[in-house]
Amino acid sequence: MESRAGERTGELGRQLSFALYGAANRMIRHHKPILEPLGLTFPQYLVVLALIDGAPRTVGALGACLEMDTGTITPLVKRLETAGLVTRRRDPGDERRVLVDLTERGLALEAEVRAVTGKIDEVCPHTADELEHLRRTIDALGRPTGG
Repeated sequence: MESRAGERTGELGRQLSFALYGAANRMIRHHKPILEPLGLTFPQYLVVLALIDGAPRTVGALGACLEMDTGTITPLVKRLETAGLVTRRRDPGDERRVLVDLTERGLALEAEVRAVTGKIDEVCPHTADELEHLRRTIDALGRPTGG
């Protein structure tokens, strides 16, 4: 059930997971017009951003950093390689591992990729402090409590 303001009521409206799911979908939609000119989908953007912050990385380390399994991260990396933004090569120290690195073309996107966060912050109706508090709260939801 939905109220006039679009707020969910009933059991669905009490579900934290549903609120997070909807918010995540809306955030991804906010990213789309910013990322399209860069030729990136939201998951590809995350991979490129992770590599900008530290590359080369193994596929496993990249997946762990982004909380994606190998079956998800590998096709993303392959598409980025096809687009000329990353390279994949066997780790000379351990042939079982694949190293992913940015190409010159991928590195050339750094300023635009780093600017995405600010553009997203501009469309959010919250202060920087509120957004940081929200990010920390959401981040903590997925962490084990140790109990």
